[in-house]
Amino acid sequence: MIRLVARIVGEAGVPEASVYHARRGVTYLPGFFRANKSWDLLVVTEGHLLACIEFKSQVGSFGNNFNNRSEEAIGSATDFWTAYREGAFRESPRPWLGYFMLLEDAPKSTSPVRVYEPHFPTFPEFPGSSYARRYELLCRKLVRERLYDSACFLMSTRAGGRARGTYREPSEELCFANFATSLSAQATAYAALHRSQGQAAD
Repeated sequence: MIRLVARIVGEAGVPEASVYHARRGVTYLPGFFRANKSWDLLVVTEGHLLACIEFKSQVGSFGNNFNNRSEEAIGSATDFWTAYREGAFRESPRPWLGYFMLLEDAPKSTSPVRVYEPHFPTFPEFPGSSYARRYELLCRKLVRERLYDSACFLMSTRAGGRARGTYREPSEELCFANFATSLSAQATAYAALHRSQGQAAD
């Protein structure tokens, strides 16, 4: 999926050399609350940070990992935007920040999960929800609270994902097409601006 998203950026007109992924030491960005963080995909062109994406997946251990994934996603975005506000990315226009989550489609991820309410009630969307539903809510809220520009949430079985690359999209709002279109628009706009500036200079 990382390679596919990188190709979408390239097809929008951004040079391949500006897309960084799966290379040790070249996907780090400075943070505000921490020194730096390694992201899964960066688009840095001519000294400007164009886009940044976090890719996550989870297979099994749903109860142990959901809260960790949630806290990580919220914390990383908060750190990223605070660093941007404080000028960590120099003269970069507002970057595009994306979050991609692939969850194992299994009985334990799709069955209702108990909530604990010893002092105050949880928000009404959580009682009776599965971990899959909670990931969907997380991704939707990350975008609606403007922590991320777009989020994608996919589910796949172990057998179907490995052997055939099959998946399903529980939410139309969080489908891959929306995610890719939003990213492509960011990359296309930058590429068009770069071309116009180059023509003006000529």
